[in-house]
Amino acid sequence: ANLFDANLSHANLTLANLTDANLFDANLSHANLTLANLFNANLSHANLEYANLTDANLFNANLSHANLEYADLKDIIWNEETNWNNVKGLETVKNIPQELKQQLGLD
Repeated sequence: ANLFDANLSHANLTLANLTDANLFDANLSHANLTLANLFNANLSHANLEYANLTDANLFNANLSHANLEYADLKDIIWNEETNWNNVKGLETVKNIPQELKQQLGLD
């Protein structure tokens, strides 16, 4: 799906299959992405402020320059290919996994 610059603020995307989706610069603030499959999704520059990413699959996702202020990352799935470069708001993220904190040098 090409959702470049889409306004999905407050959207309920629970269980959504967004594999390979282009969400570059999309507004996903306050969106519910619980159990969403974001495998290989481009979330670069996306606004994920207050988004619920509980149990979301972020394998190979590109989150570079995304805004994650106050997002909930409880039990997310990610790998070494997940791009966290220049993510904004990590200091305010809720439920950031301990292993991810270590990987990003936040400990």
